[in-house]
Amino acid sequence: MAERPETPQLRCTPGLEDSFPDGRLVAASASRNTAPLIEALTPLLRDRRGLVLDVGCGTGQHAAAMAEMFPDLDWLPSDPFEVHLESAAAWVRHAQMPNLLQPMWLDAAEAWPEIEPLTAVISSNVIHISPWPVTEGIVRGAAANLVPGGLLMFYGPFKENGQHTGDGNAAFDAKLRADDPAWGIRDAGDVAERAAAGGFGPPELLPMPANNRLLVFRRA
Repeated sequence: MAERPETPQLRCTPGLEDSFPDGRLVAASASRNTAPLIEALTPLLRDRRGLVLDVGCGTGQHAAAMAEMFPDLDWLPSDPFEVHLESAAAWVRHAQMPNLLQPMWLDAAEAWPEIEPLTAVISSNVIHISPWPVTEGIVRGAAANLVPGGLLMFYGPFKENGQHTGDGNAAFDAKLRADDPAWGIRDAGDVAERAAAGGFGPPELLPMPANNRLLVFRRA
């Protein structure tokens, strides 16, 4: 893949624990949360057809697992980092599934390229390790590309009503902000406010293991 410049506001933090000789990378967080995430997504996605955009796909593990579990959906991984795109492409080669598409370079905070209408957009463990304009860009891009009734979903840790959901998340948030003041666990209400301004309905906040949440919006 051709080398692409990365915008100054983005910084790659893969948290890798392993790799395969064929180029597939493995992230600890993706290994832990794939099964519960599939369980939470099943009632949301099982009756849908069309294209799902995975924003900030990281290693590509999630995309491969989701494409296998939801064969009626085409799964398009995207990421702004070359190391992630190469790993995601290796997962595509390994999986050999027609509904797992080649990864696409995407800086979600900037203007999105032309994409066919999407039935869902999902971003997992992204918005707390990126500046707020990335969250705004995901909402804006989803609003422009989702079909009516399409889903916008964020997975990861969230504050609720300004409060952390556990001491572990509070400590994690402090560490993130020490690493980069533009990072940090987002409040679900702030994300909902931005989504409402983009034409999305009220959120559904689903509890997940390890004090994570799945935040789901539907395009009006």
